[in-house]
Amino acid sequence: MSNPENREFYHEGMRNFQDKFDGRRTADALEKHRKHYEFWDDEIELIQSSNFFFIASSWNNYVDCNIKSGDPGFVKVYDGGVIEYPEYDGNSMYRTAGNISRNPNVALLFVNFDGKSRRMRVNGIASIIDDEATISRHYGAKFVIKISCEIYPNCPRYAPNLQDNEVSNDIPRYGHEMPSAPEWKGRDYIRDILPKNDPHRN
Repeated sequence: MSNPENREFYHEGMRNFQDKFDGRRTADALEKHRKHYEFWDDEIELIQSSNFFFIASSWNNYVDCNIKSGDPGFVKVYDGGVIEYPEYDGNSMYRTAGNISRNPNVALLFVNFDGKSRRMRVNGIASIIDDEATISRHYGAKFVIKISCEIYPNCPRYAPNLQDNEVSNDIPRYGHEMPSAPEWKGRDYIRDILPKNDPHRN
């Protein structure tokens, strides 16, 4: 399996927007301090308690975003920033697996919609595993997707609280007072390099 550490985190298109909105310094600081290749304890807990995640895959003009679901624990976490999840019986289109068989680059989103404000993004390099030993770890699997991960926590403040049917208080609205800055904007490696037009800049 290829190693996601061997590629650039930002490409030219991302850099163009960072420069347009004075965000390059912040983006570089987030890469330096937040990007990692081993799962942190709270991220393992998020994954192991999740009963779904979103995954995006692509090949040429075939782009797909899908939801994968199972009982909590259906995504297994291993050392080295590696996860596995089972592919269950489905609609026989195999869009995710088909894309992965041609292009192993995937993006995943784990998000908690219960108001606890947890969200984790993963860039990964995926492979399709169909040996009996691996499949036996995932009851009901037709085959298994294994992903070597590049991990970066992402600010979840705009995510709704679906458990209580509440929208985020942080979304900008007419007549709505801007909430206090999220915790991460006050960190010592961020607070003095926020973009010039950031509403939380000192």
